[in-house]
Amino acid sequence: MQLLLLVAPSVAFVLTSQLTAVRPVRSGRQAIEAKAYDGQVVLIGVAADSGCGKSTFMRRLTGIFGGENVGPLGGGFDNGGWETNTLVSDQVTVICLDDYHLNDREGRKVTKRTALDLAENDFDTMYEQLKALKNGETINKVIYNHVNGTLDAPEEITPTPIVIVEGLHPMADERVRDLLDFSLYLDITDDVKFAWKIQRDMIERGHSLESIQASIEARKPDFDAFVAPQREFADVTIQVLPTALIPDDKEGKILRVRFIQKDEKQNYDATYLFDEGSTIEWTPCGKKLTCSYPGIKFAYGPDTFMGNEVTVVEMDGKFDNLQELIYVESHLSNTGTKYYGELTSNMVKMGDSPGSDNGTGFFQTLASLKIREFYENITGNKVEVDAPATVAA
Repeated sequence: MQLLLLVAPSVAFVLTSQLTAVRPVRSGRQAIEAKAYDGQVVLIGVAADSGCGKSTFMRRLTGIFGGENVGPLGGGFDNGGWETNTLVSDQVTVICLDDYHLNDREGRKVTKRTALDLAENDFDTMYEQLKALKNGETINKVIYNHVNGTLDAPEEITPTPIVIVEGLHPMADERVRDLLDFSLYLDITDDVKFAWKIQRDMIERGHSLESIQASIEARKPDFDAFVAPQREFADVTIQVLPTALIPDDKEGKILRVRFIQKDEKQNYDATYLFDEGSTIEWTPCGKKLTCSYPGIKFAYGPDTFMGNEVTVVEMDGKFDNLQELIYVESHLSNTGTKYYGELTSNMVKMGDSPGSDNGTGFFQTLASLKIREFYENITGNKVEVDAPATVAA
């Protein structure tokens, strides 16, 4: 509470202090819990705007690391616990950085700032608590309640081998950024965001085109100022753009996705297609890969991104049959897989999740495998994986 006392406006501080004064710290030891861990803690940061696929990526990533009892800390509100943003398993803890908002929803009405503004986030506490977790220490972290916009009583977090922090600003503060062992940015371009929001808010919820446009434009200045610059610091960026296979496409159902890997990242060998260091375009449609209109196109080669030298693998189009993805997988190298077809198997496993038929799911799965490989490289620990008896050919 000392840090909040120094920097928070009085309204927000009063709300927070009352909540923490009348309710004890919540302990995850009641139901699904993160067990204490005394080894090396690897800290991973994932940055993205809201509605950009962080939740789906978290499911893919935690699934790659395995572990039992995956679920919300304490079991979640529907299972006798509390409203929590924290996901835990035996191996992984996922912390939502919204929990480090400086003010609650009412407090932001007073300051007239959005949650994207760096001034509305408590980076001092974020740094101290993430540093403590990385040192193997238990923390008591306030919860931002997305249902009613309040800052709720703290919950107890014990470190696991992998701690993932996801949200708007994991790389915005230099101190926090320096704590991260690996960082990833989910970069959804404006055209795709607009197409997705029209699909959700206009077609499904009946909102007007004008209201959707106004909502996007109101949020854009703060996003461009406070969130987007973090792309410069990401070790991997998954960039989602409109397809180049259909001229002037506005629907956003076919996507061009780029897997952008920063060169010279220690303990990380970039994934490549066919021949390492070459520049390649590949249309795999044919006898071994079914492709409906407008087809599928892959590309690979060196590039520059946000002032950094990078290696890029790109996919444009969508898969008709996920089982056939193993044909593409067999032409990729340095994927971080532990058995032939593991990337394909994980795609099939989450076949009903958003993006599983296009490059968003494909590269989220690839990123998960590469992060697992990175974890093994820097810790010397091995993640056990049970290979299936048979894999699609």
